[in-house]
Amino acid sequence: MDYRPQEIERKWQAHWARTRAFEVTEDSSRPKFYSLEMFAYPSGHAHVGHVRNYIIGDIMARTMRMRGYNVLHPFGWDAFGLPAENAAIKANIHPETWTLDNIAHMKGQLQRLGISYAWEREIATCLPEYYHWNQWLFTRMFRRGLAYRKRSNVNWCESCQTVLANEQVVDGGCWRCGTPVTTRELEQWFLRITAYADELVDALGRMDTWPEKVLTMQRNWIGRSTGARVQFPLVGVKEAIEVFTTRIDTIYGATFVMLAPEHPLVERFAAESPDPAGFRAAAQKFRAQDRIARLTGEVEKEGFDTGRVAMNPFTNTPVPIWIANFVLGEYGTGAVMAVPGHDQRDFEFATKYGLPIPIVVVPESGPAPAGTSFEGEGTLVNSGPYTGMFSPDANRRMTEDVENRGIGQGSVQYRLKDWGISRQRYWGTPIPIIHCESCGLVPVPDDQLPVVLPKVVEFTGRGDSPLAHVPEFVNTVCSTCGTPARRETDTMDTFVDSSWYFYRFCDPSNVTMPFDPAKVAYWGPVDFYSGGIEHAILHLIYSRFFSRVFRDLGLVTIDEPFQRLLTQGMVLKDGAVMSKSKGNVVDPDDMTAAFGADALRLYVMFVAPPEKEVEWTDTGLEGSFRFLSRVWRLVDHLIPALPRASDRWGNLDEQERALRRKTHTTIRRVTHDIDPRMHLNTAISALMELVNELYAFGDSRGIRPTGREDQPPPAIARPETAAVLREAIEALVLMISPFTPHMAEELWTRLRPDVGEKGLVTFPWPAVDEEAARAEEIEVPVQVNGRLRARITLDAEATEADIQATALAAPHVKPHIDGHEVVKVVIANRRLVNIVVRPRGEEKRVGG
Repeated sequence: MDYRPQEIERKWQAHWARTRAFEVTEDSSRPKFYSLEMFAYPSGHAHVGHVRNYIIGDIMARTMRMRGYNVLHPFGWDAFGLPAENAAIKANIHPETWTLDNIAHMKGQLQRLGISYAWEREIATCLPEYYHWNQWLFTRMFRRGLAYRKRSNVNWCESCQTVLANEQVVDGGCWRCGTPVTTRELEQWFLRITAYADELVDALGRMDTWPEKVLTMQRNWIGRSTGARVQFPLVGVKEAIEVFTTRIDTIYGATFVMLAPEHPLVERFAAESPDPAGFRAAAQKFRAQDRIARLTGEVEKEGFDTGRVAMNPFTNTPVPIWIANFVLGEYGTGAVMAVPGHDQRDFEFATKYGLPIPIVVVPESGPAPAGTSFEGEGTLVNSGPYTGMFSPDANRRMTEDVENRGIGQGSVQYRLKDWGISRQRYWGTPIPIIHCESCGLVPVPDDQLPVVLPKVVEFTGRGDSPLAHVPEFVNTVCSTCGTPARRETDTMDTFVDSSWYFYRFCDPSNVTMPFDPAKVAYWGPVDFYSGGIEHAILHLIYSRFFSRVFRDLGLVTIDEPFQRLLTQGMVLKDGAVMSKSKGNVVDPDDMTAAFGADALRLYVMFVAPPEKEVEWTDTGLEGSFRFLSRVWRLVDHLIPALPRASDRWGNLDEQERALRRKTHTTIRRVTHDIDPRMHLNTAISALMELVNELYAFGDSRGIRPTGREDQPPPAIARPETAAVLREAIEALVLMISPFTPHMAEELWTRLRPDVGEKGLVTFPWPAVDEEAARAEEIEVPVQVNGRLRARITLDAEATEADIQATALAAPHVKPHIDGHEVVKVVIANRRLVNIVVRPRGEEKRVGG
């Protein structure tokens, strides 16, 4: 029959659901494997850029299931958040309705892709049965001093009278009305992540299965630095700006001070400036820029002079105070002394704005190259009484001197700051705190959890938290003294939801605790976690923090929640990342309707390695469909001619041995490419090579399929031919099944009618026969002085002495060595020979 993917896919998706094929429970007799993709925000419609991640995780889950592991592969929805509330404002639809409708649509999309999720474990963070445990954990953190309240700066729109998230600030103005955004100080809730800062950064050195780029980003974000805090007095007032520096030895080269746009002095300087509105707008523009880009320096360096001046306490000279976008409020004191001669970012900034760049440290080897800063240690120059000292000695001496002078002290600083979780919005977890005039801040008792979101019906985007306008929610009684009190109306940052969901998946129906510790002890940690690089900092750091909180509460025994991490590359269309705003999204439903889910799955895995970006092309998808049609014709054509029989390996001819060798080298290569290498594109290439070999073998035996439905099954004369063909085809179908599960299931039931109700998903992964895979001959390139001169063919068992003798005697090699002295013959792992020669009588040169 013809390959009809949509028909086959509907059949097997229904079968997997009916048989509960991917549902699992704990089983101590089997090794476990927990495969997890970062769960989805239900924005409405998934595009192929989203689903690439889910397909990667599914390939890993399906492969490990076939390799004998008890596989947990769940999915859920990061369902709270600002977009739902914005939709309520714009479209007059309740956030819950918008969210649940989107979940239903996106779930259907994923099911149509055949991803092997344990859907019975599905969670949505906007449901009370989930956010109940956010609140439960918050009360424990509050009692331990890990959750606390303090005044903090927020974005404020005076027109709407509301707090704005950073993403709601557009070009310095309110996203809704355009009014210039200002900074206001409000009481906010924080989680004390800094209590674990040392542990979080120290553990990174042991996480060798995470991408180095992610580890570096986390180290930089936590930003542990040893240095000194130094006060730069403000000119004209009895105040000082405190800066933190790791290189106090360069302070004589500090020619200006830079403040983060979030620094507390910025609003005061704005109010006292000639143009307060323009000052605030410029600062807000910097605040609204991507925080990660500001951290890494990827953002274009910009700043402006505040008009204020401080004094360098060592040179006693005035230095201007600037606001710069690459200085972060989260790092140190939010203020830095700029030393452009010895910090590259300061150098670029000073060059751009024409600020002085003195040199105060020189390397031991002499002056640094022109046009750059010298950031290393060296000898101090132009540094008053410290001139001539070496940098480490000067650092110690200057730190002692600022302490003795009372203008600073040695300090260990972190870029990481406590996590502000307050959101003055509706669609999030209510913070479970009661405000009582007599008792103060009172955590809601466990027997009154969850504090359920009320059904707010009107959303304007104006005023404070929508919950503050629901009297039946706000008005309550103190659980301690019984007097009238009010509820907290802030909701939690949605990163709280995603910081522990991987544990809830282990026990999603538990109504008495967040999860059973015994179940997490079996499934944890997550063995394979995949998601976008954009989550490399906040989500992963917060998850690592929560894991340690649960550990200290006695609920888990592990520190790190994710054993192995993959950050997959983006899918591009027309050179840009897919997004609705750019109009370049590709809907997976359209692609599956045209070519089938298996062709889509195969294409997005074949086009590039998982960690690399992919440029989408429709022609590439068509190519994947043609390949699957080719596989279908081959197997469908040969099945009737391949009866199950005992293995017939004793009397194989040369072509049969070659096909069997190709089968087993492919098994070895595909197995290794999927795990541990995660080179899914090269695994598919290996399968394509095997298909080509099968077609070539069929040609040689007169059994090539034509694709015609009326074509009779081939007659295979030799039982040995049927045996090697069946082995190769069964291996092909099994190995392609993680990539194209629907087609593989259909072909497998035809190959193995006895497979039973569960189908291919429970069948073991093919094993390598190393004897069959061993090459009978090897081909070795031969070089003379590094230039390729010949290729020699030898028995696979040839010794290095045999290889050397054959190489020296090769007809295309002899003309290049005759008359010369053979200095040495290098045989590299039996895969390359390099003969080093020189003219006779030429003495060896010194050093060569």
